[in-house]
Amino acid sequence: MERQAQKEAEDESVKEANRLKRTLKRKKWVDWHAQDAEDAANGIKRAPFDPADRIKRKKSAILLSYCGANYYGMQRNPGMQTIEEELFKAMLKHNWITEDSFKQVQIASFQRAARTDKGVSAARQVCSIKLPDELDLVAFNKDLPETIRLFGVERVTKGFNAKEQCNARTYTYTLPSIAFAGCNEQQNQQDQATFRLTPALHEQICETLKLYEGTKNFHNFTSKKNFLDPSAKRFIMSFTSSAPFHSPQGIEFVTLQVKGQSFMLHQIRKMVGLAIAIVRGNTTRITLERALTEERLDLPMAPGLGLVLDTVHYERYNDRYGKDGIHKPLTWSVQEQQVTQFIELHIYSNIYRTEAEQCNMLDWLSTLHFHSYDTRRGDEEKKSNEDGEEDDGEE
Repeated sequence: MERQAQKEAEDESVKEANRLKRTLKRKKWVDWHAQDAEDAANGIKRAPFDPADRIKRKKSAILLSYCGANYYGMQRNPGMQTIEEELFKAMLKHNWITEDSFKQVQIASFQRAARTDKGVSAARQVCSIKLPDELDLVAFNKDLPETIRLFGVERVTKGFNAKEQCNARTYTYTLPSIAFAGCNEQQNQQDQATFRLTPALHEQICETLKLYEGTKNFHNFTSKKNFLDPSAKRFIMSFTSSAPFHSPQGIEFVTLQVKGQSFMLHQIRKMVGLAIAIVRGNTTRITLERALTEERLDLPMAPGLGLVLDTVHYERYNDRYGKDGIHKPLTWSVQEQQVTQFIELHIYSNIYRTEAEQCNMLDWLSTLHFHSYDTRRGDEEKKSNEDGEEDDGEE
């Protein structure tokens, strides 16, 4: 009996410790119990709920565009300037969401299609959330920073989830073409302004990108995942390059476009980084072939500046519900002109200007020779014992 009582006491102690950990991990805006206790001690009571104030809210999909240059990513983070924090503040001000939902957005069934990292922009981000029927988008956008815009709202099915129903995502990576110049050629700011891709070099870029297509094991293109982790396998539908074009500053750029079911943290930037290294001659295609095997290799990661979440795709949802007479397909064709103007004005112009002024890509290119493109010794066991990153970390 004494041993049983001791075991129960130990179990209860473990449960209490876990409860405390969960409480400490909760975001500061969801701790209503502590707030209520503090208010009660000060003689403050919540106003009684008036049913007349209730607004019926329905599941909706919203189309969002933003330049992530001055934000710590899409996802809300206490004390950090994020896209979601700006979005929720405006929604609360316009009574699109309740105060409870502002403090705990799960109440409003909020979900993003993709989670973009620090500094990463989105041309056509989609989120699902419960919103009122009557919405004034013009007034709403006036209370958002000019680098964030909400372009459309569509009613969706009750069970719609922006992340789960998304069957593919397309990203673009825009970079100055000098990134693909030979590694033995010295490059400086003046060279960046005058360099031009030859047709043969552009064809080599396209051929290298195509090597990523298909279902492959990308454990080397993220962190904290080993080769045997099933989630390391990803399906790349296409990986292409645009024709060269010139920025307003006269620098030649290309835009790489990759479409896949989903991506892991830093996956796209590492894919781009290795492709650049191969085309430049820092390494060979054999490194890419090895990177898709069980070996753990040292691979470069391209800068975050040029990465943009371009489109999230809902083909399966559109086929099933887009023509039912109640819901519209999530193609956002009506908003496309506005979105395109915003992208050029706030996203791509920032990439062009920053590259011209700060030479991010040139600085990064100067570090490529430090990578071994070979096995990282003493690293495999450590990595295999760590927990994997959450999927869609790049997004």
